[in-house]
Amino acid sequence: MYIKQAYHKNNDLVKYLPIPILFLLIILLNYVALLVLPIDVEEIMRQEVAKKGENRVFVETLAPMVIFLIMLLLWVKFVHKQTITSLTTARRKVDWKRIFFSFGLWGGITAALTGLAYITAPENFEYNFQPKAFAILAVIAIIMVPLQTSFEEYLFRGYLMQGIGIATHSRLVPLIITSTFFGLMHIANPEIGRLGYTLLLYYIGTGFFLGIITLMDEGMELALGFHAANNLISALLVTSDWTAFQTPSLLKDISQPSTGFDILLPLLVIYPILLFIFNKKYGWNGWKNKLTGRIDFTGNDITNTK
Repeated sequence: MYIKQAYHKNNDLVKYLPIPILFLLIILLNYVALLVLPIDVEEIMRQEVAKKGENRVFVETLAPMVIFLIMLLLWVKFVHKQTITSLTTARRKVDWKRIFFSFGLWGGITAALTGLAYITAPENFEYNFQPKAFAILAVIAIIMVPLQTSFEEYLFRGYLMQGIGIATHSRLVPLIITSTFFGLMHIANPEIGRLGYTLLLYYIGTGFFLGIITLMDEGMELALGFHAANNLISALLVTSDWTAFQTPSLLKDISQPSTGFDILLPLLVIYPILLFIFNKKYGWNGWKNKLTGRIDFTGNDITNTK
């Protein structure tokens, strides 16, 4: 129903292309520039932070995503003639309780895991609390981070999920494509430069998790809450010299970054537990049809038996 509700007989699939192509082209050009040009991203970030301060750099990092969110929502409303509600959910109105539940659940888990890491290995962290800078950060982050994460969710779990679903009459195809591209979108992040391409498994796996909860719940609310909590709590609690977000957070991670089981832990343990919790709370059923079923725009959906 979530994908199906975006369909109408005069759908022009070409209209779905400009914003995704523009955004992905920027990502691609950024990545190619990193490969071809002698650019030290970490050194550039250090210079920018030294010159402008962490909070200003943080704002400048988030601002393009906020602009893209506004562009996307205006494009949907005036070009596709689609309501923002129907882009967000199959329900009659956006379920804010779902957003806040997902936000609180994942925010609590993220804070608990950060606290556990600090308690078990305090030598990996420096106390970084600066009252004035942190207060400014909190205001900036609370306003801008949900807008940044909402753009990514509306683009991948909303706009592209619906557009590709309409084009292919499938749920599985948009789930695979949007999850993969969501992961690859992070390929130019400083974390990839430090930890290697193995980290893309985490980003792609997270994309699949967010796509699954969107399709199962017939709406983006849970994904919106999860993504906002993930970036907001992380920005406020921990920073480091090699991440995309460098902020005057409570703690600074000074450990030597490396890939290990911590990359697989969310994919193999935490995300399945979250799926179990959401399934129990919201009474999900028909997993096979909702994730792999074909979409019949002239009648009832049909289950993929292949």
